[in-house]
Amino acid sequence: MLARLGRFLPRGWSDLALQLGIWFGFAAVYQLARGLSGRDTLAAFQNGRHVIDAERGLHALVELDLQRVILHTGSLLLAAVNWTYWIAQFVVLALALLWIYIRRYDAFHRVRNWVLATNLLALVGYALIPTAPPRMFPDEGFVDTLAAAASLNHGSSLVQLASNQYAAMPSVHAADALVIGLAMAMLVRTRLAKILWTLWPGWVWFSVLATGNHYWLDVAAGVGVALLAGTMLAWVQERRLEGLVTTRAP
Repeated sequence: MLARLGRFLPRGWSDLALQLGIWFGFAAVYQLARGLSGRDTLAAFQNGRHVIDAERGLHALVELDLQRVILHTGSLLLAAVNWTYWIAQFVVLALALLWIYIRRYDAFHRVRNWVLATNLLALVGYALIPTAPPRMFPDEGFVDTLAAAASLNHGSSLVQLASNQYAAMPSVHAADALVIGLAMAMLVRTRLAKILWTLWPGWVWFSVLATGNHYWLDVAAGVGVALLAGTMLAWVQERRLEGLVTTRAP
């Protein structure tokens, strides 16, 4: 049975085990570092206030309006944004990477490295700018929709153990959604799939704002981090190719 399943793997079980080891090893170290970087509560709340004041100064504190929409539209939309927040970062990302590994192996390492580089840059942001998310400012009118409508929320002991509550800036949800949305839109073949994956980042951005977990400035910063990571990787790849050409030249 294992041998038959192994025929569907581009490089066999050993390579799959290696890739899983890299991914889960990175995830463990990343979560540990992310958790340790979120201990300055006072700075996190001050930075959260700064973001709110900046958006209010721009007359663009739109998160409150989005929350009013979903809270008054009905339970279906509320459940959709809540579940999107939970599954986008882990389930959808992991399944998309697995699909790329099995079906588009030639693109797998580029996409995987883009995701890893994006998350490393975001980790620097969490360490330098700990930021309390909107849901921690109920006095401003924000609502924690996860706590209000979902059995799994940030008050759950498992979530508190594995997460940094002050990792709002930049939004890694927004960054990873952009990376995987662009990658999948280019790699899938049907028009409908391309359209859905192209829309995926926008839906995730809407969800993290509507649930009170990020400011739109967090989303903008996450997009910037993803683009910076992609640019850095492209530059490294270009330098590597130039080095190979130079080495082979007579």
